[in-house]
Amino acid sequence: MTVPRVPTTASSTDVLRLTAFADGPGGGNPAGVVLDASRLDDLQMQVIAAEVGYAETAFVVDGAVGGDDRVVRTRYFSPIAEVPFCGHATIATAVALADERGPGLFRFETAVGPVVIETTQVAVSGGESELRASFTSVEPRTRPLGDAVGDELRGLIALDRDDLDPAWPLAEAFAGNWHPVVAVRSLAVFDSFGFDPGAVRELMDQQGWSGTVTVVCTEGVDLDLDLAAAVATRGADAGLPAIEARNLFPVGDITEDPATGSAAAALGAYLRAGGLLAPPARFAVRQGRHVGRPSLLAVDVPVVGGITVSGTAALIVE
Repeated sequence: MTVPRVPTTASSTDVLRLTAFADGPGGGNPAGVVLDASRLDDLQMQVIAAEVGYAETAFVVDGAVGGDDRVVRTRYFSPIAEVPFCGHATIATAVALADERGPGLFRFETAVGPVVIETTQVAVSGGESELRASFTSVEPRTRPLGDAVGDELRGLIALDRDDLDPAWPLAEAFAGNWHPVVAVRSLAVFDSFGFDPGAVRELMDQQGWSGTVTVVCTEGVDLDLDLAAAVATRGADAGLPAIEARNLFPVGDITEDPATGSAAAALGAYLRAGGLLAPPARFAVRQGRHVGRPSLLAVDVPVVGGITVSGTAALIVE
């Protein structure tokens, strides 16, 4: 594909605009990507991210660490601040690099540590092909969410205690960013809950949640997977057992994230740590329906180690 460069008014730097994890036309999460940010300082990157206006923009600040063009140093900025890691912008950046340098393995040096990304060219209908990327997170971890903070968060998103699934306890999970995980047992409640973006943002800042608030629906979820089933469906993401998620991310004009790679990885870590699935396992996260941008993220959960999240990215045609 030919990649057009979209200049910002902040500098002469060119910004690519891609959408990652789309599940059909108009879906996915948009990301800005700057493939050569070697001459940009922190303020310039922040200004560019604010002007682009997406949840995150990725900046490749070193395009060949140690002279190896398969190893790059990457930073991520939301419209208001730098964030340690961003899954959908990682997928978008990897696809842009693979288009420029060829598919294969890349390693991103990030603020949270090295992240390995595999890019492949896969066939799609009509004899066409597309680039696909899979990142494996840094070592994940989880911790309980304190009762007081949990009650405050639940109140901010207008949920009663009875709305929560007791088999999926409130917790925080990390796979690049910390995400609180809230499991709602009813699809009707999941679809209808509302929240005050400003109040949620204030709590997120207080708690150091640089990622999203992850709310999932457990109604109808069946994660009783075995390895044979996972292998048989590998690449057929639409047929995977699925969990629907809403990821709250109040920043600028954004209230909910359409697709959140770091949250999907953190969810995989949460499920493994809580014994809610038997690894190795594979499932899908469906997201973005509530903001009109349907998205699909495939998640591989090994017995130990980082969680792998896979998806596509494509240029946004404006």
